[in-house]
Amino acid sequence: MSGPRSVAVDDRGFPRFWDEDRETLDPAKRDELILDRIRHQLAYAWSELPFYRRHWEAHGFRPDEVRSLQDFTTKVPVITKKMLVADQAEHPPFGSYARELPPGGVARIHGSSGTSGTPTMYAVSKADWDRAGDVHAMAQWCAGVRPDDVVQVGFPFGLFFGGWGVVQGVERIGATLFPLGVTDSERHLRLIERLGSTVFSATPSYCIHLLSVAEKLGIDLRTSTVRHLLVGGEPGGSLPGTRAIIEQGWDAIVSDAGSTSEMYPFQTSVGCEAGTGTHLYTDEVYTEVVDGSDPNVPIPVGERGAVVYTHLWRDSQPMIRFAPGDETYLATDPCPCGRTYPRLPEGVLGRLDDMLVIRGANVFPSAVETALRSVPELGPEFRIRVQKRGALDELTVEAEADPAGDALRTRTEEALQRILGIRTGVTLLAPGTLPETTFKARRVVDER
Repeated sequence: MSGPRSVAVDDRGFPRFWDEDRETLDPAKRDELILDRIRHQLAYAWSELPFYRRHWEAHGFRPDEVRSLQDFTTKVPVITKKMLVADQAEHPPFGSYARELPPGGVARIHGSSGTSGTPTMYAVSKADWDRAGDVHAMAQWCAGVRPDDVVQVGFPFGLFFGGWGVVQGVERIGATLFPLGVTDSERHLRLIERLGSTVFSATPSYCIHLLSVAEKLGIDLRTSTVRHLLVGGEPGGSLPGTRAIIEQGWDAIVSDAGSTSEMYPFQTSVGCEAGTGTHLYTDEVYTEVVDGSDPNVPIPVGERGAVVYTHLWRDSQPMIRFAPGDETYLATDPCPCGRTYPRLPEGVLGRLDDMLVIRGANVFPSAVETALRSVPELGPEFRIRVQKRGALDELTVEAEADPAGDALRTRTEEALQRILGIRTGVTLLAPGTLPETTFKARRVVDER
């Protein structure tokens, strides 16, 4: 079991980095290591994993064509969740993109939530699970978790990978773990107080929901023992408005640790204490941002595009150029924390298939959230309704407020128009009207 390897020390007397040499490496040298691992993974998948060989042959691609990172982006076809589901149906239970492991070789079996009826199954080898634990520790250390912390987890524990990555990292760091999971919100708040939990981990929506519950109970979370919030499971943790509400309400630092179930158990990215976005661990999971309409076309740093992920070390069920359908943008300018990984300044902005086209404008739920969080009188819950009125699509945003007057409605409409660029109707509801978010928020009701 490895521990932190760093010379620099933080203000709590611990090393600043989990692995200083690795996390502060010159990006050009890191890219050389990444290319070497990419070429290794391509050769391995071609010879050992029938799914990839069939897919690549169908696109006229061979691994020896990749001699640069540019080649990798422009020549290797992407894979999608739909393709993985179809392959598992034909080659159960784990698909022909999974390596045959000997008896006892699988450390963990997890799966997607299976909202379409059949969950995607993930088999993780013991070697991959062990390596992933170190990656989660490095990520959580970046977020500010230390051995003297008490980490309370509000993610569910079941088929979904969810909170298991938090468990891996906390145990590797040596902090105290309290895996409470999904339970009554009041119980979470009371146990934070009773145990003196210093780190709380859940979705951004649930952290905001707990602020509302705490207010009703007369609890001021700004005076609690929690000093770091590790959030994930949905977009929002890196959006400035959402992060500000959580940080101000809890008086704690928010770090976004988003990922996708296909890329787990490896952590793709995490926010540092400087609050500059999420650092991408590109030497574990290589992350590209490409043209949204053609994933073989690279785009300049700073432009919005589609995310593509590649496992560089996983061999039990590796994803090679997996396109989850998420949108984001990159930044490569220096971060005050000293880490030299590229960043997603606002994390994952949302899913491309969640994007609504309203009167020719592209609208993401995350953009609606950004606008609403700029209006302090509004409650934590909101809902987006889309309807067809004649030949036009109309978007109405429902939010909670008390009291709800015309002036507040007008300011909310103005905030939405400023962010979205289109006129949006607003309906203000009494607090408690909308369903409370206890895990992932479901914000859109499309009635067209």
